[in-house]
Amino acid sequence: MTDRELAAAGISDPGLRAAYRHCRALNARHGRTYFLATRLLPVERRPAVHALYGFARWADDIVDCLVPGSDARAAALARLQAELEEGLRRGGSGEPVVHALADTARRYAIDHAHFRDFMAAMRSDLVVTAYPTYADLRAYMHGSAAVIGLEMLPVLGTVVPREEAAPYAAALGVAFQLSNFLRDVGEDLDRGRVYLPVDLLAAHGVDRELLTWSRATGRPDRRITAALREFEALTRGVYRSAAPGIQLLDPVARPCIRTAAALYGGILDAVARDGYTVLHRRSVVGRRRRAVVAADGLARVVAARLRARSGPVCRPADDTRSLPAGALAPTAAVRSAEEIA
Repeated sequence: MTDRELAAAGISDPGLRAAYRHCRALNARHGRTYFLATRLLPVERRPAVHALYGFARWADDIVDCLVPGSDARAAALARLQAELEEGLRRGGSGEPVVHALADTARRYAIDHAHFRDFMAAMRSDLVVTAYPTYADLRAYMHGSAAVIGLEMLPVLGTVVPREEAAPYAAALGVAFQLSNFLRDVGEDLDRGRVYLPVDLLAAHGVDRELLTWSRATGRPDRRITAALREFEALTRGVYRSAAPGIQLLDPVARPCIRTAAALYGGILDAVARDGYTVLHRRSVVGRRRRAVVAADGLARVVAARLRARSGPVCRPADDTRSLPAGALAPTAAVRSAEEIA
């Protein structure tokens, strides 16, 4: 976390500053896609986003990174739950991530139920290894993904009553996670989990045994490809249902969310481009594509901020901040997105 971001957010306590910096480091290390998009937010709102995503990343790492089948994960989640409850009650914590989260929850009046629902979903990952139907998966994703969108709403701001924007924010959180599920089929299978609904797989003649065989042998199967293609189509439908909600956000926050949606949606394009080989390789959004999306987001940020200012604004003719979307070279776009005020 830069001193400028912390100062703009009104965060002056040294311990709290250190906590927010810790959250930012977690996101920079683990969440490149959303970390880049966050750079397009107004500077004073970035620390809160890092706190929310830092907490989510920390809990997710407990579930995925500790030894599977051991009691260590359950014990670690229980400790985190206790830290969370105490931190939210006191408004702070000796644990840096919880300290920043509690401060963000207080500043933006975020409903504490969202954090508890998220933790319930994390605990279910320790015991649930498959989802019979998409409805079952959606119930899980309420806590693992939808609530992230709901937590973000007070930070992003809306131009309508928050409850009107909430369903769209929840849907976008779900769309992001569905994209990750599709990309990570092989890695999740290694952890003993299959997030693609059992009935969707079965409709194409696919079961866990076939997925495991394909993962182990490196051999494709047309039935698996068909199932993955259907899951991709389902995910794109969720993106379409979430899209109208972006216009309900504070205009200066829209470029961040548009960029995040384009980058996460790009995962679907990458999976299709790679021939749905997610059991054998990890599909990634290329650097050039990320740069183009960043350039578009940067141009939208500038336009939104100019509209938000009162009175005419004059800029030098060579000021790249006045360029239209897509006008920056890829490397300049990434650099500008990272440095934008």
